[in-house]
Amino acid sequence: MRPTGIWFQTYAGEASVLQTRRSRLWLGLLGLGLLALPLTAGPWLLGEMTHLFITLIAVYGLFVTVGMAGQINIAQSAFVGVGAFAAAKFAGLGLPFWLVVPAAAVVTGLVSVVFALPAARVRGFYLALTTLAAQIIFPIVILALPMSWLGGLVGMPVPAPDLFGLNLATPTGFYYLAFVFAALAVWTGFNLPRSRFGRALRAVHDNDTAAGVLGIPVTRIKIEAFFAGALYAGVAGAILAYFLQFVTVSSFTLFTSVWYLGMLIVGGIHTPLGPILGVVFVTLVQESLHTAANTFMQSGAFMGGGAVFALSSVVLALCILIALIFEPRGLAHLWHTAVTGFRLWPFPRN
Repeated sequence: MRPTGIWFQTYAGEASVLQTRRSRLWLGLLGLGLLALPLTAGPWLLGEMTHLFITLIAVYGLFVTVGMAGQINIAQSAFVGVGAFAAAKFAGLGLPFWLVVPAAAVVTGLVSVVFALPAARVRGFYLALTTLAAQIIFPIVILALPMSWLGGLVGMPVPAPDLFGLNLATPTGFYYLAFVFAALAVWTGFNLPRSRFGRALRAVHDNDTAAGVLGIPVTRIKIEAFFAGALYAGVAGAILAYFLQFVTVSSFTLFTSVWYLGMLIVGGIHTPLGPILGVVFVTLVQESLHTAANTFMQSGAFMGGGAVFALSSVVLALCILIALIFEPRGLAHLWHTAVTGFRLWPFPRN
C-alpha cells in the first residue's frame, strides 16, 4: 500500500525497488554508515560484521533455491565448505584472489548439480533427504581423499589475500571485502525475482506441473536453482576461507546448515528482505546470549562452560520459535507493516 502522492509514469518506475526519494536517502545513509564503520569500530566488531556479511551471502543462496524455487536444501553449509576448500586449493596453487573467488563459486555450482539431479523426480521430504546426503557425504569425501589433495583431517592453510598488490589481510580489509560481495548478493537478490529466470523459479515453486504446461523446462530450472544458490555458497566459502586463513571439515556442519535455513525462515522465506532481517536478528540474539553466558561464567557460577553455552543455544532456538509463532510470515512482514504505517500515518491502513 502506498500513500497518496506516489504515482508513476512508467512501468519501470513502478517496478523499482526504491520507489521514493526518502527510501533512496535512507539506503544511502545506511551505505555511508557501513562504509565509515571501520573508522570508529574495533577489530572485534569488524570481525563480527565480516562474519555477518559472509553468512548473509550464504543465506541469499538459500533464498534462491528454497524461497524462490521451492527446492528444500539443508546442505548449504556443505556447499560453503566446497567453496572454502576449492578456494584454499586454488590459492595454494598461486592463483590470484580475483580469480580464486569466481573459480570456487563455479566449482561449488558444478558440485551442487550432482545433488540437484534427483530434484527432477523427488520433492518435499525426499528432496530434503537428498540434500542431507550431500551434507553427510561432504566430510567423508574430504577425509577419504589423500592429505596432499585437500588436507584431510588436518585441513588446509589459506594464504593472505591481496588485490593488485593491496594487502587485504587486515580487519578493515576483510570487512570491506565481505561488504562488497554482500552488497552484490543483496543487489542480485532483489533484482533476480524480476528477471525472466526469477519468474520461472516462482512458477516452478507455485506449481511445477502448470509451469511445465506453460512451456517452462521444469527439470532444467530446478537444477539451475541449485546451481545459482550454490554460486552464492561458493563465494561465501571462498571469502570465509580467506578470513579464517585455515579450513577444516569441522567448520561446515549440519548444525550450520540448519541455522542458515532458520535465518531465512525467521526473516521471511519469500522476500529478498528476509535474509537481511533474519541474519541480523539471529546474529544479534546469538551474540547477546554469548556475551551474557561469558558474564555468567566470569561471575563464578557453578555451571561449566559447556553447560552455559548449550543453554544459550537452547535459548536462541526458543527465541526463533517465538518469532515464528507470533509472525510465521517472517520479520519482513513486520517490517513492511511498520513501513506502511509510517508512510500512511496518521491515516488508518484499512
